[in-house]
Amino acid sequence: MAEVRWERMTAPELRALAARDPVVVLPVAALEQHGPHLPVWTDSMVGHAVAVRGAELAGEGHAVVLPPMWMGLSEHHFPFGGTISLDYATFAGVLRCVTRSILADGFRRLFLINSHGGNIEPLAVAARELAHEFAIPVVTTTVTRLAPDAIKAALTTQPGIQHACEGETSLWLHLDPDQVRRDEIANTISPGGFSAGDAAATRFWSFSERAPVTGVRGDPRAATAEKGRAIFEAMAEGLAAMLRDPAIWSTPDPVWRPGRANGPR
Repeated sequence: MAEVRWERMTAPELRALAARDPVVVLPVAALEQHGPHLPVWTDSMVGHAVAVRGAELAGEGHAVVLPPMWMGLSEHHFPFGGTISLDYATFAGVLRCVTRSILADGFRRLFLINSHGGNIEPLAVAARELAHEFAIPVVTTTVTRLAPDAIKAALTTQPGIQHACEGETSLWLHLDPDQVRRDEIANTISPGGFSAGDAAATRFWSFSERAPVTGVRGDPRAATAEKGRAIFEAMAEGLAAMLRDPAIWSTPDPVWRPGRANGPR
């Protein structure tokens, strides 16, 4: 199978690959607490693993995967420790530098594949601005949105992936079971529930408010490697389909071009 990981390739190999116009995939993740039983590397591990597998499934020359961007917007996890976070200005600035870099390297398509809930809204704004500034397709989605039906079918205690939960614990049990502190799973259940009030309103909530005591949302006691395998493969297949879909890789409309209001581009 052809190599898809950027960091394992040489500069001449990457120059030759750029001529084939593959999608550059940047896993955008986090380094943050995941309860007493999962490593703080959880989101970065999952995002990168899905990206690599998805690029392999897409076929030779369709995509190349950068190492994960391991810092995201994770300030809501500080109350539990083990967390490193960017602010939005720095986050957007790093993404802008990555985009400028891949353009300098000869690539012209970028997929920001997200695996951390706190990055969803910031990435939507950043991808929009990058597309305007650099006039290339910049696509973003979150791994859980790649296979919602498969995730729902696999899980037994919750409708979707939450945080350090049945889903994320199952993914670790599939990908690297030695990293799961199984003796701590019994200590993961957060007391009470969490209500964000009016669902039509948005505000900041820390995880000490969302998941007091343990920092876990969901029930990892139901996790299995089999569930993790089903979720992982479905997400990778969903990503591969997006990488192959020409409809999302067209050049963006240059709406900021002077005179754009005067007619077709």
